[in-house]
Amino acid sequence: MKFRLILAVAGMTTGLMAEPAAVAPKTGVLHVQGNVYMIYGAGANITMQVGEQAVVLVDSGEAAMSGEVRRLIRTVSDRPIALIVDTSFDRDHTGGNGNLAKGGFFFFASPNETRPEASKVAHQRILDRMSAQDSGIPQEDWPEDTYDDTDWKLFANEEPVIVEYAPNAHGDGDSIVFFRRSDVVSMGDIFDMTRYPVIDAKHGGSLQGILKTVNHVLKDITVPRNNEEGGTYVIPGHGRICDRYELANYRDMLSIIRDRIQDSIGKGKTLDQVKAARPTFDYDGEFGVDNGPWTTDMFVEAVYRELKAGKESKEGKDK
Repeated sequence: MKFRLILAVAGMTTGLMAEPAAVAPKTGVLHVQGNVYMIYGAGANITMQVGEQAVVLVDSGEAAMSGEVRRLIRTVSDRPIALIVDTSFDRDHTGGNGNLAKGGFFFFASPNETRPEASKVAHQRILDRMSAQDSGIPQEDWPEDTYDDTDWKLFANEEPVIVEYAPNAHGDGDSIVFFRRSDVVSMGDIFDMTRYPVIDAKHGGSLQGILKTVNHVLKDITVPRNNEEGGTYVIPGHGRICDRYELANYRDMLSIIRDRIQDSIGKGKTLDQVKAARPTFDYDGEFGVDNGPWTTDMFVEAVYRELKAGKESKEGKDK
C-alpha cells in the first residue's frame, strides 16, 4: 500500500493505480470592455452586462452550473439579474434560465407589477421548440417574452442593447446581441472558436445563413481600432474573446471550405470522396474534432448536403 502511495505522489504510472478522478471544468469571468464581461466554463459562454440598475445575461449555461455562474456574477456585481437573452435553443445555452431568473426582477414589468424573477427573452421559434410536448424542457426555462423577425432594441444599464434575429444560421431561431456603448457583440454558436460551427439542418440551420450573419456583423457592426485589431470585441458561443480580425479569418475559412466542397460537387464527387479529400485539412489543427456530438466529418457532411440540395434545386429550375 505504501508503494502505491509513493508512486501516486511521484506522478508515475502503474497498473496498480486507480483511474485519476475527473477534473472539474475550469470556470471564470473576464472583463471584455465597457460594461460587458464573459463567463466561461459553465457550458456555452455567457455574456454579462452590469450596471447600477441590474445584471443582464446573454445565455445562461448548463443547469448544473447555475450555482457557480451565480457565484461568478457576484464577484462583479451585487445587482439582481433582470434579463436573460437566449441566442439559441441548445441546452448548454439555456439550461440555467430558470435557476438564474429566480430572485431577480422582471425587466419588462409595468409600474404596478412586480415579479421576483428575471425576464427571459428569445426568438419566437425558440419558445415554440421549448414548449413542444416532446421537448422535455421545464416551463421555468421557457422565455416569457419573444420577438419575431424584427430586431428588438432596448435600453439597459444606460446602454442601448440590440437583439437581432439571425435567420437559418446555427438553427432557425438564433439571435445575436450587440451592446452598443460597450462595443461588444455576442454571437452564440454562429461563431465557435473550438470547432467547426454546428449546423442544425433539421431545424433550419445552414452554412449560408451562418456566413450571411458573420458578414453582416463584419460589415455593419464591428469597427477595428487599429490595423484590424481591437475596437469591437466579439464573444463566440465557445472559445476565446475575439475581435474583427479573428471573425474575418473565421468567415474566410468557412468560405474556402464551402468553395472546395462546391467544386467537388460540380465534378460529380460523392460524399465519401469529398470526405476522403479532406477539404478542411489546413484548418483542422484549430477547429478539427474527431469525437463528441459534433465532429469535422459531420460538418463536412452537413455542408455537402446543403450545397448538393442547392445545386439540384437550381438544376430543376433551369429545366
